[in-house]
Amino acid sequence: MILFKSVTYSNFLAVGNTPITINLNDANTTLIIGSNGAGKSTVIEAIVFALFNKSFRKVNKNQLINSINEKDCRVEIEFSIGSREYKIIRGLKPNIFEIWINGKLLDQVAAASDQQKYLEQNILKLNYKSFTQIVILGSSTFVPFMQLPAAHRREVIEDLLDIRIFSTMNVILKDRVKTNNDNIKTFETEIDFLKEKVKMQKDHIDYISSQSQKNIDEKNEQILDYEKQIKECNEKYDELCLELAAKNDELANVPKVNIKELDKFKTKFSTKLSDHKANIKFYNENDVCPTCRQDLTEEVKETHISQCNTEIEKLETAISEVEVEIEKAQEIIQQSSKILTEINQLNVDIASQNYNCKSLTKFIDSIREEIEKINESNKDIAVEKQKLTTLASEGVTLKKQVDKMKSNKTYYEIVSTLLKDTGIKSKIIKKYLPVMNQLINKYLQLMDFYVNFNLDENFEETIKSRFRDEFSYTSFSEGEKMRIDLSLMFTWRSVAKLKNSASTNLLILDEVFDSSLDTAGTEDFLKIIRGIDKDTNVFVISHKGDVLHDKFEKVLQFEKVKNFSKVKEL
Repeated sequence: MILFKSVTYSNFLAVGNTPITINLNDANTTLIIGSNGAGKSTVIEAIVFALFNKSFRKVNKNQLINSINEKDCRVEIEFSIGSREYKIIRGLKPNIFEIWINGKLLDQVAAASDQQKYLEQNILKLNYKSFTQIVILGSSTFVPFMQLPAAHRREVIEDLLDIRIFSTMNVILKDRVKTNNDNIKTFETEIDFLKEKVKMQKDHIDYISSQSQKNIDEKNEQILDYEKQIKECNEKYDELCLELAAKNDELANVPKVNIKELDKFKTKFSTKLSDHKANIKFYNENDVCPTCRQDLTEEVKETHISQCNTEIEKLETAISEVEVEIEKAQEIIQQSSKILTEINQLNVDIASQNYNCKSLTKFIDSIREEIEKINESNKDIAVEKQKLTTLASEGVTLKKQVDKMKSNKTYYEIVSTLLKDTGIKSKIIKKYLPVMNQLINKYLQLMDFYVNFNLDENFEETIKSRFRDEFSYTSFSEGEKMRIDLSLMFTWRSVAKLKNSASTNLLILDEVFDSSLDTAGTEDFLKIIRGIDKDTNVFVISHKGDVLHDKFEKVLQFEKVKNFSKVKEL
């Protein structure tokens, strides 16, 4: 059983720096009163935030920080389970999440989400949905059991009956099934691969065994043929080398010529020839010297023209001689070029013969390696057969492992059937359903609401009046719905105590009397909470302080003082 002892909070909603502490187990019935906005329901928000790191009213967590001080929001809740004492400290600005067990801080190496999971699953052993179903009944944000979806109803019941372990086991089982199926596929793939290796090994052994001296002789014949070709290549190589040497000698005997120098001479002579012809033209066409402006006599002109003609004759003779030399030089160059072309072709042919010889030599080496491999293979047949035996043994081992996995798969399928909602959990729920329905109807009758309420295995309700008329939850008035919700809450608490799964001393009712219960319903409800065992601490939040004041052992009044909530005991 979870025994909640106290909750302390500061800078939380309307509460300022001065902390408020609410003792949670010093009276069986406590009435909390105050005007709207005074902070009555803050105790619920503080407990929910401390335990589950969320707001009960579904507001943003940052809105829980006091809007005036805007920092140092802090909530501490203390409780015990058996001999262990717990304290949870939760804060915002700065963020704080501490779990204290018997005065020692729990290691905070884990992430906050992992710590929260540990708190809910290993310490409280109930989640937010279950907590709000058995501890808190709120008038505004509370979602009654009858308004929860079927899946969420199942979660609450599984928590109460402490059978969520089967859901956890089912999740673990699914992971194991997936891993097992993946392993089966992997091992079967390995077996297929191994079969292929065995086939290849057998083929290899057959190949080795099929090799004979005939194959070796054929390869030796190939070697002889290649050696003959190499000999022919070498003979051809020698012939080409001799021919190349002769051509090099022929090229060496060709005289050296400088045709560029001859071209220069021809150009020089042609330029002088043109100059002399120009001078003759000048003297034939002019009678006055353009430089000194003196008259040119016929005698002077004839003298100069005669000299020019003499030079022209010499130059024309020289040009003719140069042209002859140029023609001879061109013939020599053509001869040299032809010899060089032949030399280049001989070099190409020699390189080709050399390459052929090397290629043929490589072929011979390759064939000899093949012959060597054949000889070695013939020696290693026993080794290859041993490899084949090893591969076969590996295949047998893998087959046994796959058979075992397939056997496990069958067991997993059986266990999966048991862990489904229709399996073990369904059997347990069937066992407790009559008890639940009996308790629900008991509490309904205690509140003078005489109907026959029945939940089936899918947690769908059937409600019949004393005249056997069938109703649904939504067809009732708000007051009647409240009676059903209260009956379910008391039933869940009774079942939790019976199972000792989610049993707690704390029960908080927020404005239950102010909204849907009439005077008769209020009296009936008070009778029920007075009849609750002494281990339960009931907190009722209400505006009807004047009506309910004298019906509770303890009364706490909240009020606003200078915009901050304060509490005092009346």
